[in-house]
Amino acid sequence: MSISPIDVIACLGLVMVLVPSVLAVINMTRLGPAPTIEQSPESDVLVSCCIPARNEQENIRACIESLLDGDHRDVEVLVYDDQSTDETPGIIRTMAEEDSRVRKVETVELPAGYNGKQHACQRMGEQAAGEWILFTDADVRFEKGWLRRTLAFTSDRPGLGLVSAFPNEQTGTVGEALLVPMIHVILLGYLPMGTMRRTTNPSASAGCGQFLLARKQAWIESGGHEAFRDSMHDGIRLPRSIRSRGWGTDLVDGTDLCRCRMYRGFAESFNGFAKNAWEGLGSIWILLLLSVIHLVGHLLPWFILAWCLLTWTWLPIAGTASIAAIVIAYAMRIVLAIHYQQAVIGVVLHPVGVLVTTIVQWWSLALSCSGRRTWKGRVAGSAG
Repeated sequence: MSISPIDVIACLGLVMVLVPSVLAVINMTRLGPAPTIEQSPESDVLVSCCIPARNEQENIRACIESLLDGDHRDVEVLVYDDQSTDETPGIIRTMAEEDSRVRKVETVELPAGYNGKQHACQRMGEQAAGEWILFTDADVRFEKGWLRRTLAFTSDRPGLGLVSAFPNEQTGTVGEALLVPMIHVILLGYLPMGTMRRTTNPSASAGCGQFLLARKQAWIESGGHEAFRDSMHDGIRLPRSIRSRGWGTDLVDGTDLCRCRMYRGFAESFNGFAKNAWEGLGSIWILLLLSVIHLVGHLLPWFILAWCLLTWTWLPIAGTASIAAIVIAYAMRIVLAIHYQQAVIGVVLHPVGVLVTTIVQWWSLALSCSGRRTWKGRVAGSAG
């Protein structure tokens, strides 16, 4: 039996699915949870929780309340109103009057060249009194015990400058379910987690902007958020910056620490990921490699099987490899969906999610090259 080019390509596609899928499951087990509350002794370490807020009237109160409603006594919440045009400033002011642990950081004009979130975080970080600083988003809700457990994860690790967690990422529409769970697919399937934990190499950085708990000393030494003032991806840039100063960073499974509904609907999800997907990849070669893996490994098998069905022609090698690739991809998605409580529809539509994710990544590159990345009414790096 001769081997045709399509047989070779199909087998390569199988490898492209198999290796990341196995790595994803391995990394899932490595990305363990924080210690249980029983394993987490009480601590008197002061933690400053910083929330940048721009037009977050629907979220800000619930976020602050969840931060205060914990079992770690020594906590302060700093909130920066990033020139909101809704009721956000009034809500923050009221909560600061109601609870002395809440502080409203004075709003100033956004300097040219600064991204709004990075400027807000820089302002709050400079005023934070805590030994540790949490940078989070207004749409995150924290579970009881989250801080005590996370501090236990950092104990006896003096060289650890930052720990990040990916929350329980909730979705409410099919459009969200297509894209949001791909965070775990890409993170776990391609991150060399062993290298991340063995070294302080900045290229092995990973993090989530919804949950960045930084040691203040490491944050200051790395230049704070000013070091990446025009960035739209603090989830990557802050760990990378801290690692560049010799500090270690780590990840913890945040599924039972906090929850977040990042976006609402397909359009918001698409635009939200497009604003910083390219920045997260950072290399045209990585983008090209991921695109080949996505197209050849996750999409081509479906076209091969469709061709076999339409022509009533069975390709023993290519057909078998294609079926194997599809089964492995779905097995990986099912495992991740169960572990991270992801929507079933996102698993069912896995090939569509992969295709849309690839489009998002290339669109993000186009936006970056043209200077048209926008979020919440602002162009990246612009004031106003």
